[in-house]
Amino acid sequence: MRSSKQLLLDSRLFAKDDRRRSWWVLLSTMALLAALIAVCVADLHWAIRVGASLISGLTLVRLFIIYHDYQHGTILKGSRIAGALMTLYGLATLNAPSIWARSHDHHHKNNAKVFGAAIGSYPVMTTTSWARASRGQRVAYLIQRHPLTILAGYLTIFLYGMTIRSLINNPREHWDSAVSLMVHFGLIGLTTYFIGPDVMLLAVVGPCTFASAIGGYLFYAQHNYPAMKIRDRANWDYVYAAIHSSSYIPMNPVSAWFTGNIGFHHVHHLNFRIPFYNLPQAMAAFEELQNPGGTTLWPWDIVRCLKLKLWDAKLDRLISLAEYRRNQEAAAKQSLSTSATPGQPVAAKAVAIKPGATSTKDSKSGDTVAA
Repeated sequence: MRSSKQLLLDSRLFAKDDRRRSWWVLLSTMALLAALIAVCVADLHWAIRVGASLISGLTLVRLFIIYHDYQHGTILKGSRIAGALMTLYGLATLNAPSIWARSHDHHHKNNAKVFGAAIGSYPVMTTTSWARASRGQRVAYLIQRHPLTILAGYLTIFLYGMTIRSLINNPREHWDSAVSLMVHFGLIGLTTYFIGPDVMLLAVVGPCTFASAIGGYLFYAQHNYPAMKIRDRANWDYVYAAIHSSSYIPMNPVSAWFTGNIGFHHVHHLNFRIPFYNLPQAMAAFEELQNPGGTTLWPWDIVRCLKLKLWDAKLDRLISLAEYRRNQEAAAKQSLSTSATPGQPVAAKAVAIKPGATSTKDSKSGDTVAA
């Protein structure tokens, strides 16, 4: 078995941009999207147009992966034409380049690290921070991880989280978020005015909503699955986090095509310079990558992942709120039984738990995890 350093070095074998192939995947995907939008606009049976709209959403997911690789500098680096096309895509789909690069780069450097800011990822509280949190903090946390929040990713993740919030927090650095809002809503307004609201829904809002919901869940499942591990800063290791904190999601060829091999996420986290079309070959080449933790897209596994809420350091895994409550009840009973003296009644004692901040700035109590 290779050392972490050697595995990272050897992975460079697959970190090569096949320029011709990269142009093919970009242009063919954009051509498919244009053809599908043309079907949405055409005077055809509504079922055909709705079908084209749904496939457009899937195609946007693939185009996002291409955009993602371009932003990493993995493919078509230095091409002005590719840069213009990718920037246009990012602005039109509420993925302004500046905030995307900042949040995603932070995510790669702090994947599954306790006391890491939840930038570019879903926040994860430890059981300790949950016990200290106020009711308001708990509600806010659960809202961020709620299935409806993920399902409504078009509004919650991309419109608000990526675009509006970045513009409010730092308008000078993320001025392109304002441009993104103008481009996106300008596209909606022009389509509605010149072609009609039905085309706007089928060709713009519908595909973006569908793509955002799929992408939102896939990103969640990549770092919130039963076998996922989290480490504190002292014990955190980049390669360990790639293999043990980033999931492998097996997919059929059609799903893998539309999602740009996103299921090989542990390989991507090992070396983000590997183009998405080389990820399967990289996994097959290294024994260390062939038995990762992961999940599937079967409904029961999706539900299982969505139930995971808190990191339990003692159990060394994510747990649900129901399991947390059971563990608390069991611990309380154990404490009462060991403290009780034969012949004497056990006195119930109320324990007040003071609300504590979950801010990642408090490294003593914080327990927000970058997952």
